[in-house]
Amino acid sequence: MNLSTLALFLPACFALNMAPGPNNLLSISNATRYGYRTACLAGIGRLLAFTAMIALASAGLAVVLQTSELVFYGIKIVGAAYLFYLAYQLWNAAPQAQDESTTATTGLLTLARQEFLVAAGNPKAILIFTAFLPQFVDPSLEVAPQFALLGLLFLMLEWIAIGIYAYIGLHMRRWFAQPRGKRLFNRCCAGLLAAAASMLLMARRA
Repeated sequence: MNLSTLALFLPACFALNMAPGPNNLLSISNATRYGYRTACLAGIGRLLAFTAMIALASAGLAVVLQTSELVFYGIKIVGAAYLFYLAYQLWNAAPQAQDESTTATTGLLTLARQEFLVAAGNPKAILIFTAFLPQFVDPSLEVAPQFALLGLLFLMLEWIAIGIYAYIGLHMRRWFAQPRGKRLFNRCCAGLLAAAASMLLMARRA
């Protein structure tokens, strides 16, 4: 893979990483509620889901999603239902203060699991890997190492995006320091998650 290909891939990939979506919204919400470090560590759950998706795309198993309407819509419905569930939890969340230092390990695992399930519940994500990454693969060279490199770069850029969105959430916590402000922020996030779930339900296979 030459440098010109990477020069095209990196900005296009980072644009995908930075696109607003349910997972990036979770990073903002988690940083606002639990702190920057916790939000970044919770993002590992998302990276694990994307790693599995990249492996599936590399193995060609993403064809199942493209050809099986039942599988695609099954994953989509489950993913949307989970987003609605998270929206319900946020809407009813108590606006008490919670410091980063008081977040238990089980709480961090719960947040990481949320990130994982939100990412894994979006069938469009694996289709993005199927349609996007192969555009930068040179078929005249061995495909597997190129796909592995592109996947690793995607995950690194995704980690940077997690940090950026968590940093935004950290500063937003100052704006919503009072319980009333926290309640308003939680309900705004709940509304956005519900909107994302609705958009996922309306998504169609490419």
